[in-house]
Amino acid sequence: MIRFLQPWWLLTLLPVLALAAAYVWRQLHRQAYAVRFTNVDLLRTVAPKGIGWRRHVPAVALLLGLLVLATGLGRPSVDTRQPLERATVMLAIDVSLSMQAEDVAPTRLEAAQEAAKQFVAELPESYNVGLVSFAKSANVLVAPTKDRSAVTSAIDGLTLAESTATGEAVFTCLEAIRMVPADGAEGIPPARIVLLSDGYRTAGRSVEEAASAASAAHVPVSTIAFGTDGGTVDISGQLQPVPVDRPALAALAESTEGFFYEAETVSELKQVYQDMGSSIGYRTEPREITQWYAGGALLLLLAAGAASLVWTSRLV
Repeated sequence: MIRFLQPWWLLTLLPVLALAAAYVWRQLHRQAYAVRFTNVDLLRTVAPKGIGWRRHVPAVALLLGLLVLATGLGRPSVDTRQPLERATVMLAIDVSLSMQAEDVAPTRLEAAQEAAKQFVAELPESYNVGLVSFAKSANVLVAPTKDRSAVTSAIDGLTLAESTATGEAVFTCLEAIRMVPADGAEGIPPARIVLLSDGYRTAGRSVEEAASAASAAHVPVSTIAFGTDGGTVDISGQLQPVPVDRPALAALAESTEGFFYEAETVSELKQVYQDMGSSIGYRTEPREITQWYAGGALLLLLAAGAASLVWTSRLV
């Protein structure tokens, strides 16, 4: 949609429209005067033949050129989506022992690693990306960076550990976001946390505390409940069920104005990441197209001059 950055300049259209109205009035007045005071038969014998409607072409082209030129003074622009230069995405991946469940082939963790790497690769190059892993505690494996290879290598190196500190993962991500260089801007950068987990919190601060901290920092947390309710893992020779804690993850997302997703297969997880990537860290900016209006006006004015020379042997 076209909008104008300086719409007051569109008032210059008024004199152009007045000139167009004067031209039309003059042509109608001339026709009436000729019919009233001229011998029509004599006029037909002396009037030039073959011009007819073409004598209006230069004037119409001139008026159109002036209209386009006047419109261009309003600085027309179109809206474009631009990625934010300081936009930061923190990936928080659950590496608790439940992630070794094989209900998502080959394992939950390996499927998550594959999808996370694809997500990182498809993010705009201007985004910062960081990685946090969490089990009994949360650790920043890669601080926010534009170096995609560092993040990918860290994802490949994820290892399992005991417990699930979901709340600590959010707090750790928030701390990493605060460390992003300001680059002359005020406050923390526009940021999102993408948290993938399959189990219940068993360690660290509560999910509710984490949600309050994220809301206070205006950082939405989007959560992915990954796995099936039928997942099991072998711990110390005993088969343990590892269902997904959907209610807690959904509440975390809702209270921080993020999004909650469910994924039970690697293909669903990839689709979730694709949806996230299309909605994170963009702003709408006007892109001025005044030069196209100026070019169009120039072409119309040139056409007016050329038509006048060809059909009347005069430039004006």
